[in-house]
Amino acid sequence: MSTSAAVLRAGGPRKPGVSTWENLRGLWPYLGRYTGTIALGMVALVIMGLIGVIVPLATGIITDTVAGSARPFEQVAPGVTADIGALNRLSKLVPHYQPSSRGTLGFYCLVIVVCIALKGLMSFLTRWVLIGVSRDIEFDIRSDLLDRLLVMEPEFYVRNRTGELMSRATNDLNAVRMVLGPGIMYTGTTVITMVLSIFILTIISPSLTLWVLLPVPVVAFAVRHFGKVIHELYEKIQASLATLSAKVQENLSGVRVVRAYAQEEAEVRGFDEPNREYVAKNMQLIKTWSMFMPSLTALIGTTFLIVLWQGGYRYLHGQMSLGALITFNTYLGLLVWPMIALGWVTNIFQRGAASMGRLNYILTAKPQIDDRTAKVSPETRIEGTIEFRNLKFTYPTADLNTGKNGVNGHGGEPKAVLENINLTIPAGSTVAIVGPTGSGKTTLAALIARLWDAPEGSILIDGRPIREWPVESLRRAIGYVPQDTYLFTESLGENIAFGLENFELPQVREAAQIANLDSDVQDFAGQYQTMVGERGITLSGGQKQRTAIARAVIRDPRILILDDSLSAVDTQTEEKILGQLRGVMRGRTTILIAHRTSTVRDADQIVVIKDGGIVERGTHDDLLARGGYYADLYQKQLLEEELERA
Repeated sequence: MSTSAAVLRAGGPRKPGVSTWENLRGLWPYLGRYTGTIALGMVALVIMGLIGVIVPLATGIITDTVAGSARPFEQVAPGVTADIGALNRLSKLVPHYQPSSRGTLGFYCLVIVVCIALKGLMSFLTRWVLIGVSRDIEFDIRSDLLDRLLVMEPEFYVRNRTGELMSRATNDLNAVRMVLGPGIMYTGTTVITMVLSIFILTIISPSLTLWVLLPVPVVAFAVRHFGKVIHELYEKIQASLATLSAKVQENLSGVRVVRAYAQEEAEVRGFDEPNREYVAKNMQLIKTWSMFMPSLTALIGTTFLIVLWQGGYRYLHGQMSLGALITFNTYLGLLVWPMIALGWVTNIFQRGAASMGRLNYILTAKPQIDDRTAKVSPETRIEGTIEFRNLKFTYPTADLNTGKNGVNGHGGEPKAVLENINLTIPAGSTVAIVGPTGSGKTTLAALIARLWDAPEGSILIDGRPIREWPVESLRRAIGYVPQDTYLFTESLGENIAFGLENFELPQVREAAQIANLDSDVQDFAGQYQTMVGERGITLSGGQKQRTAIARAVIRDPRILILDDSLSAVDTQTEEKILGQLRGVMRGRTTILIAHRTSTVRDADQIVVIKDGGIVERGTHDDLLARGGYYADLYQKQLLEEELERA
């Protein structure tokens, strides 16, 4: 596979050596929008952590109260050598303590109940705020993704398959949301709980705390190692999932073709390989994850053994009270979840970072066609004069070596789709463009609408380079009916009025009448409220084309481009549509691209394009008199019509 083809399959180039934090840096602008809300959630999280560490202390005090210790957390046997300065300070901070006192017992039982209730309240508030913010940011990112995708030019979609882009906007976005919600929340909980717990454990017994912290370097190494492996695996998994999504999307979009050619089994077999690859990579991730979690569990178990061994020794030798030992053990139990969460959060952050890197590819993509060179005011009205000056155009995607878009398919120099095009189309005139398939007719129309960017100065609108016109102003002045008619899953009326902010039914119906569609619509049960289905599946090919013509007409454009838009209708319907369009075409620039000479014979100027260049131009009668390509095409179509009548 060539490098460019690999880029196409993977959905964009990867940046080697990008770290987790560099990928996640793209989230800072979104987090900045919710600074106050996040601060509230973090305050609630800190309060929850502070309250949580009180419960083990209260449990130790209750134990020492029942055991009859003179002061909480101090050693039992007098005269034992120990550093009790910190414990004395901690003991002095304990209020209402009396050994073997029911009052002390009741007071600290009440403290535990209140702390648990407050912790539950703060836990709810933390989740409500932080998880809510993650959903808000998910909404913002999804909106930005759509905004970015809508402004990208066709080149971007040639290089990136639709299914892969959909996978990024769904699966990858969900992984990023997990970082913003549970990832941040559990990271904060883990850090606060660990810091406070270790601080208090150090006061109770510094030496025992050091024993407990012995496994920490091993934990850090394990987290670093497994985190890196998980990140790399998850990047590959998401890329595989994107490939699967693209395969499914292509099969669903082309399901009628698959069935028509009885290729169901072949497509299932074609799906099997990437599906197995996806499962295999997930199994690798599961294998890594299954080694990571038991490793953490073993380290946690080791820590408990150390506490039982060293803590029991200190208690038996009078160096630690029973309450201190139970408090120490309780705090250790409190640290179990943070230690487990450390692995889980690592997994979330690594997955989220890999996914955010894939989303950054879309969010940071820059459209090549924009208003950077625009000089004309958006309010300036376009009259419709179009001029081509020595136009030579090669598709920028020719480097993909796919054999399409003018590429020779053998890795050589890409062939120009259009070359040496010199043509002037006066405002208000009708120009027809004919020629064999693949000659560059559609490309010429797309360049006028600036779907692709022509070389600087090669196309002028009203005497000014096309790049000086704001893109939105230019396209709003153009009514474009492409070869491939696309209808949205909306009502027929909404499809016709697509692009209009406000519209009335009479407007829609008038446009449909011009396109000779209204009579068909009157036979529909819902008329203009009829749902057309995905891609207009409930309509015939001719009805779809006429809907697209009505959609272009209703915009009242200054430039009307009809790219082979009558190919799916019969000659009688074509005559009716052209008759209605003559009134619409009067006074506006019209470009007719067609294969039928009957469609173009009344045009002010007919241009014949062959092999990317203009070979003939003139009126219908002029070209017939020359006896060239157009005359030959006309004679063939006359013969076909006579044979059909016979």
